[in-house]
Amino acid sequence: MTKSNEVSSRLDRIEETTIAVILGVMTLMTFANVTARYGFNSNIFYALELTVFLFAWLVLLGSSYAVKKNLHLGVDVIINMLPQQGKRNLNLFVIIICLVYSLLLLKGAWDYWAPYANLPPTSGRWFPTGFVENSRGRGWYETQDIPVPFFMRWLEGVFNEGETYEKLPKLVPYIVLPISMALLLWRFAQAGLRVWRHEQHLLIVSHEVEDEVAEAAAKMKDQD
Repeated sequence: MTKSNEVSSRLDRIEETTIAVILGVMTLMTFANVTARYGFNSNIFYALELTVFLFAWLVLLGSSYAVKKNLHLGVDVIINMLPQQGKRNLNLFVIIICLVYSLLLLKGAWDYWAPYANLPPTSGRWFPTGFVENSRGRGWYETQDIPVPFFMRWLEGVFNEGETYEKLPKLVPYIVLPISMALLLWRFAQAGLRVWRHEQHLLIVSHEVEDEVAEAAAKMKDQD
């Protein structure tokens, strides 16, 4: 295994583990809350809000990972009617659109999250042209119910002028917005490079998978 493949494999494990942990915590939290409600006439007051945030993390991080692994579903009726070069050109055109769209999402994600971290949002209506001067920070904004874990108390000195947070600051759950959109932009750039190098044919799951399965089944049959 080459060094680049080893790094890619490690990143895959990190992403897959993160997604699995998020899904596991969501499942356990929901199960615990249902058990507390119907078994003990109580509830975990922050369970719903935490589950909603975790679900957002799961979707946003999963979307970029699906681009990386070419797992997004799509309709390929039109592209299958084109010759091979036409398919490649159309895919490159689609990738350009996806890159522009991802850049817009990244700008919007940063502009939404940055004030919660006392950072300036970007200027410019569509594409970033700089940073807004004299922007007002919102580092004191908190979630509704989620308590602050003990290992995050350092956030108070950095983002809340030393004042104690009663609940988890919004900058923590919302940080997934710029991170996931940056990953999405990077994944589309990687996909575009693979298409340019003839290493990938489509951005979506296609009938090629079915063909490969049928080919593998035929080989196994011949071996028998």
